[in-house]
Amino acid sequence: MYGNTPPRHIPTGIVCKAGIHKDHLSISLEPEAASIYCQHLPTEKLSGAESGFTMSKEGTKYMIVDLGGGTVDITVHEKLAGGGLTEISRATGGDCGGTSIDADFIQLLVKILGAPLIHLMKQEQPDAYLDLIREFETVKRTITPSKQGKVNMAIPYATLDSLCKTHLKEDLSTAINASPYANSISLRGDKMRFDADLFKSLFDKTINNILTLLKEMFTREELESVALLLLVGGFSECALLQAAIKKMFTSRRVIVPEGSGLTVLKGAVLFGHNSEAIYSRKIRFSYGVRCRPIFNPEFNDQQHFIVVNGVARCESVFDIIIEKDTNVIRGTTVDKNYNSTIGKKTLTFVIFASDKKSPMYTDEDGCFKIGKATIEISNSSQSQNVEVEFMFGNTELSLHAVEKISGNRCQSSFDLI
Repeated sequence: MYGNTPPRHIPTGIVCKAGIHKDHLSISLEPEAASIYCQHLPTEKLSGAESGFTMSKEGTKYMIVDLGGGTVDITVHEKLAGGGLTEISRATGGDCGGTSIDADFIQLLVKILGAPLIHLMKQEQPDAYLDLIREFETVKRTITPSKQGKVNMAIPYATLDSLCKTHLKEDLSTAINASPYANSISLRGDKMRFDADLFKSLFDKTINNILTLLKEMFTREELESVALLLLVGGFSECALLQAAIKKMFTSRRVIVPEGSGLTVLKGAVLFGHNSEAIYSRKIRFSYGVRCRPIFNPEFNDQQHFIVVNGVARCESVFDIIIEKDTNVIRGTTVDKNYNSTIGKKTLTFVIFASDKKSPMYTDEDGCFKIGKATIEISNSSQSQNVEVEFMFGNTELSLHAVEKISGNRCQSSFDLI
């Protein structure tokens, strides 16, 4: 609900099969978890922080940059007087995580050995392929801006050499010497030796993508006063990335907590003990229900015109529950009324999300189906007016339903699609 992905909901059936009571499991959002954890760290555990600095000071605003494997998740928090955190802004960037560097490394090998051979190695020699990636992961963590000379990396030499001889009709060394990297890559035993500049260039695209995302964030008016960047996640330990961010944002302080790769995990534990640490969040999408109201020629377009039981209606209207970017505190509720159909024991409706603030129809660009709500009706012999209470402000979307006339609380379920 609060990330740039479809909303979260814990499947009750799966939780029960795992032997976990549904009330004992909650979803923690990664940047939030990291933010909560860093509230408890002393200055000496925050690399880049000035003496006496504390993130728990009232009014402190900071940007949490969660640098994981696949994406970069950014959240901006402000510390409130009551001790809670409120979300000011948020964004997510693809192709900005540590694995995108792995992908660029594989593309370098493709330029040397060809895509078919790399694909064959991945399919037929998965252990060797994984060893190659793991070694690259290990070596890339050691690279610093000042690194010069050669970077040595162990490779599954026997596997690569055998594949080259079988499919390229030449050994690995010959394949490298015939490639565009003949002057910057060489072999010594079972190690591949890279010129340091070439190895560091594998980080360029990913780091530039991150810098572009951060620059875009700081063009937002509400972030002008944010002077602190908190780097967390496994990729935040990359010295090249840290140096690039510090160079780009000289007027802002860049802080990296000790053991930044584990801040999310440790923060999630703290969140489990105190979910009220986050006071408010911003809704990332507009949410609504697909419906068929009476057709209004002044507002509805003809392509959505249909006739149902002799009545002119408008198909696939996006009936908004809550708009994108609405700031909601924990437990915020929105009430909507729906009428059941005579003879049907359940009231069912489909919930949609949209990246637009005020979508008109559920079939327009940017809209997507997220789930189906089913509400059991106590008396299907007559139409029931049901008040549905949608709950926002937590990390999950939930709902409750009550029949307005009888006051009966309905059994309801919400299943993500």
